[in-house]
Amino acid sequence: MTLSFDWLALGAAACWAVTGLISAPQARHLGAFAFTRWRMGLVFVMLAPVVLLNGAWHSIHAEQAWVLILSGLIGIFIGDTALFASMNRLGPRRTGVLFATHALFSALLGFVVLGERMGPQAMMGGGLVVGGVMLAIALGSRKDESHALEQLRGHIPSGIALGLLAALCQATGSLIAKPVMASGVDPVAATVLRVGATCAAHLVLLWAGASVARTQNPLSLAVLGKVGLSGMIGMGLGMSLILLALQRGNVGMVGILSSVSPVLVLPLLWWHLGRSPAQGAWWGAGLTVLGTVLVLVR
Repeated sequence: MTLSFDWLALGAAACWAVTGLISAPQARHLGAFAFTRWRMGLVFVMLAPVVLLNGAWHSIHAEQAWVLILSGLIGIFIGDTALFASMNRLGPRRTGVLFATHALFSALLGFVVLGERMGPQAMMGGGLVVGGVMLAIALGSRKDESHALEQLRGHIPSGIALGLLAALCQATGSLIAKPVMASGVDPVAATVLRVGATCAAHLVLLWAGASVARTQNPLSLAVLGKVGLSGMIGMGLGMSLILLALQRGNVGMVGILSSVSPVLVLPLLWWHLGRSPAQGAWWGAGLTVLGTVLVLVR
């Protein structure tokens, strides 16, 4: 069993499962661009002093910094914003189906660009993981579900396109960061650099007068607190775990294992909504667990 990166990727998936429930209402309240801007800004303010004090900046060379900035702009600035824009239209469950395709994009890009290979057991496990995740999400809603998180809003085709764009950007951002992380760069310092670049891009967009960048509804202290919590768990911890996993793990395997977050969110939804997800969701979860076991013991 390879503990070096498999469990780190699963840990990141757990972080994203928690933040999915926290983020969805706040993203709809503020708008996708404003939510991502505040989220990144708060993460940067919280983590930058830590990196400065422990000297982790010294692990990043100038040429590596530019690569991480590009990775952040693609994976976070475009990817995260597209993800929450899709979530605002389709809800977190349907968006999860689309975003789970980042595992397939990661495996394909890792194979084509980096020459990564998987054994038969890993390929079978990866297929079960992705198929199980999609099945769990697609069949995860009851027919009489009326919760606000299940409502469709706005232009549906654009929501689908944004979800797929988010998945592709997540995979591309990981691919770009992989060589730099493999050199031993501190993952928290890399996260701060990627988040800082994203925050700067959002501010430029706001100051340029783009209407999509404006806050849609008033920002209260309660909303700000939830945005900060979402950012610290999802970006501060989750993204650092992903970057740490990329130091030793293949892009494809990390992408597959980190895609299980929609299944991990099932018990959280049960607790949050006060009722069990539909039976089909548990069938999908079972396939995902089986696939994950096959990957872990490959």
